[in-house]
This record gives sequence, structure tokens and C-alpha cells, in this order.
Amino acid sequence: MKMMPPWLGVIDAILEQDQSQPKKQRHTAKRIFDRLRSEHGYTGGYTIVKDYVRLRRLLRHEEMFVPLVHAPGEVQADFGEAQVVIGGVEQKAYYFVMDLPQSDDSFVVAYPAETTEAFCDPHVRALDYFGGVPRWIVYDNTRLAVVRILGDGERKKTRAFAELQSHYLFAERFGRPAKGNDKGAVEGLIGYARRNFLVPVPRFNSWDELNGRLREQCRDALILAAAQRSGAVGRSKHSAHAARCSRR
Repeated sequence: MKMMPPWLGVIDAILEQDQSQPKKQRHTAKRIFDRLRSEHGYTGGYTIVKDYVRLRRLLRHEEMFVPLVHAPGEVQADFGEAQVVIGGVEQKAYYFVMDLPQSDDSFVVAYPAETTEAFCDPHVRALDYFGGVPRWIVYDNTRLAVVRILGDGERKKTRAFAELQSHYLFAERFGRPAKGNDKGAVEGLIGYARRNFLVPVPRFNSWDELNGRLREQCRDALILAAAQRSGAVGRSKHSAHAARCSRR
């Protein structure tokens, strides 16, 4: 391989450290490549890095989904989980994500627990970030929004969710149980945010600091998506969207 030995050592160290990290927060070849460039001054190609990583571990099967067509004004929302270090304490973060599939915009914010507050507060933050209210939001059947599914398929909503919806006046749609592809864009965003925003395991003094950084990363991702659509970088909108919606 035409790669200088120092880079091999860096990759080996990253892969070794990954063994003690949560499985969903281990490095992809692309993330290793990005870190080599930003942290170690690597100027070589991505293919060499990818091929070397392949030699060092077995790639997990990558499940792909057929892209869905999303109308303007549709938002998808869900929670993901990841390990973080806040104030020197390693703990689980529950990060709420909102995705606008039609525009590639997104919002991510993390909390120490998946509570009613952690469900309502990010709606306020996200809609402020987006600068408007969508026509409808697609959810799974989270207990934070749904008390139970009735016999006719209608949902009995929680009081907190009903009040939130009454305030912002958006319509809701709920995915079918066990049918994650009903909201495939946000499922892709959960994985994208974990791989790109939360690897390596982030360390911050406070939740506010972490969420400030996540907000910056969402803005950076939108700028990158816009550049990809305009052709300023060498990937099409379709390939960028496919990368986010692929599961690794």
C-alpha cells in the first residue's frame, strides 16, 4: 500500500480504541479519513484509508432503503442514544433530532433523559432554529406523544403533546409500528449525527456546551448539503442524501 507508516499507526490506534467504545459510536472509514486530515495533516486519498480499514476489520452488512419522496413542509422527529462525557462523567445522552428531508436541513439537541421536557423543549428549539412551523411532523409511537393506539388506528395523545400541537398548530402523522422506513430520513439522521457529531465520544463541561456544538454542526451540515447541490463539491444531492440515509 502506498501509505506512509505513521498513518497506519494512527488508524491502528483509532481502531484499537474503538473496541472499548459503544458499538454505534465506532469510527467509519470516512470518519477516520476526516480525522487524519483535520488532526494529523494527512494529504493522501480516501480510497487508501478505506482499503486499509477493510483489511483490519470485517465490514458489517450495510442495509440500504429505497429513497422516499418528501413534500415541502414535512418534518420527521425521533430520539437517538449515544455515550457522552459531561463534566467528567460518562453517561448516556438521549438526542432529539428533527429532519427536513426535502431541504436537507436538520436539528439535533441532547438531554440526560428521555422525558416529557426533553420531548417538548426541543420542539421549541428546533422550530426557532428553522424559523417557522412545518405543516406536519412524522413521529414514531413514542410514549411521550401517544398514550395508546386505539382499535381504529387512531392515537390517544398525551396531554403534553396535545398542548404542544395546539400551540404550534401543526398536523401529526405516526409511523406504523415496526416500520422504521416510514420515517427513513430521520432514521438516517440519527445514524449520521451519531457517526459524524458524536465520534469520538464527545467531552464537554455542560449540556449547554454540547448542545451549542451540535447546533454548529447542524449548520455546517446544511452548508455542506447546499454546496453539494450547487456542485461546489464533488458529490450530488442524491449521493449526499443517500449517505445520510444509509445505515452503518
